[in-house]
Amino acid sequence: MSLRRLHLIALLPLAAALSGCNFVVLAPTGDVAAQQRDLLVVSTLLMLLIIIPVMALTAFFAWKYRASNTTARYEPEWSHSTQMELVIWSAPLLIIICLGALTWMGTHLLDPWRPLDRISADQPVPADVKPLDVQVVALDWKWLFIYPEQGIATVNDLAAPVDRPIRFHITASSVMNAFYVPTLAGMIYAMPAMRTELNAVANSPVDSRGFSSNYSGAGFSGMSFRFRALDDAAFAAWVNEARTAESQLTRANYLELEKPSQNVPVQRFAAIDPTLFDAILNLCVEPGKMCMSDMMAIDAKGGQDIASVTNTLPLTYDKHSRRGTVLGGQANYVVGICTPEDLSTALTLSAAKPARSGDLAPVQGAGLPLPALNAPSLTPIRLPSSAALPGPRRPSNS
Repeated sequence: MSLRRLHLIALLPLAAALSGCNFVVLAPTGDVAAQQRDLLVVSTLLMLLIIIPVMALTAFFAWKYRASNTTARYEPEWSHSTQMELVIWSAPLLIIICLGALTWMGTHLLDPWRPLDRISADQPVPADVKPLDVQVVALDWKWLFIYPEQGIATVNDLAAPVDRPIRFHITASSVMNAFYVPTLAGMIYAMPAMRTELNAVANSPVDSRGFSSNYSGAGFSGMSFRFRALDDAAFAAWVNEARTAESQLTRANYLELEKPSQNVPVQRFAAIDPTLFDAILNLCVEPGKMCMSDMMAIDAKGGQDIASVTNTLPLTYDKHSRRGTVLGGQANYVVGICTPEDLSTALTLSAAKPARSGDLAPVQGAGLPLPALNAPSLTPIRLPSSAALPGPRRPSNS
């Protein structure tokens, strides 16, 4: 058997492995993904204009100026060529300029926050078409999709009508993930307490797969979902099927759903709490928790000084496993701080015994009593439980 045939046989396993590849990124069904595909292909071709000649010339020079080729030109004193310098510097510079222009245009035209102005290359978005809003929550380890307009929700099942713009509002419940549907658009990160957005459109019916492209723990490998682009009649039937489900997505059901689980089957919810996504985003799904937006509004007006510790502690990385624990804090928060006038009328004398002289042990934990002071000019006092200061009693709960 010849050496050439042995080389071909050796390449057969590689060919068999590549035959199973799905080049979905290069065969998208959505206009945004198609534009991203074109950007990738053009950028690759521009870079190959340098890479291929350099690799070819490297092999050519090694062969031409080999030691056994005594007829090759030998110029040990050669040091400069204006023509060669012009080629070496001008060609890469032109390619960099082209890549820079493509990157600048693609960054703005394909900005995920930018509303779509076209369905496809030759079809603008009709003036009377409203985008389909889909609220996406990355859970451990599953995807929750909320359709506020249709009043339904699904787990690991995403559907959208063909040729209608889709506006995704994306967040996460705990750790960072990445929302990615290769046939539809590029990867967008999902982060807790933050909202990202993605505008996309599907131009033809498709049944494909979406997944998380950012490692997020033990169940990451099974964190995928089904994506279908359907015609209007099929999408309406899909919505009606979801509305026949027995479950409803209330806040209590969500708190159970967000607990870590792997390889979760498709679930549907016939009704939703319309305030749920906003509560997830602001880390206040659990009853009695202050929303992050309310806290920011308080901070914008000057804050609550040390009393804000009671507010921030329960919100820190609001994972289900921290709730009700020492690290998670109790479900309480300070709703207001009294004025000096209110404080002067609310103070009462303490019935507690004076502490020993020098008993100034530091306060440990949020809301614990302050150490008593034994000094002639200071009388131990206590605040009523309704006062909103970090004094002898825990701040009022709400």
